[in-house]
Amino acid sequence: MRTLDETDFEILRLLTEDARRPYREIADAVDLSSPSVSDRVSRLQDMGIIRRFTLDLDRSKLRGGVPVLVELAVQPDMVEDIRDTLALADGVEHVFTASDPRVFFQSRLPNADVRTFLIDTFDTEEWEAITDYEVVVLTSADWTPQVSGTDLAVTCAQCGNDVSEDGETLEIDGSLYYLCCPSCLEQFKSRYDQFSANA
Repeated sequence: MRTLDETDFEILRLLTEDARRPYREIADAVDLSSPSVSDRVSRLQDMGIIRRFTLDLDRSKLRGGVPVLVELAVQPDMVEDIRDTLALADGVEHVFTASDPRVFFQSRLPNADVRTFLIDTFDTEEWEAITDYEVVVLTSADWTPQVSGTDLAVTCAQCGNDVSEDGETLEIDGSLYYLCCPSCLEQFKSRYDQFSANA
């Protein structure tokens, strides 16, 4: 498995600045051809590093809602459920989980009515799992993703260990899986075949 090189990181940086930047312009910046840039972007998508191309709105130019940052203290066994529900909720722009059982989210809410939003968003079990919450009204918010100071951190689909450049890749039914060693590759294939046979 090939790891990311400086060219990959530069492509990521350029796309982070402008996701609609033409491949021709990126190719000029990294001294590659446009098809080579397209191939690298496709590989970054296959690896799950680029998940989607999104739009960065300047909310200050749009009316409606009060920008808030909300901290939820939740029961430890419900952190993932709360996070997943928030990630799908209308108006929620960012969701973060902490190492302790807290979930943070940034949103725009009518009249900053967080309690109503929470009651309307969560089912009874999730609502009861929220033990406390705090709200901060924001005056501005900037979101500037950076790729500097990062490295490839792919985990093995079988054992969860980091996958080095000597790792293995396996494509099954259009999905690409990364495995840290030949042993994990064989175990993963065996497990997949067993699940397929039982399905």
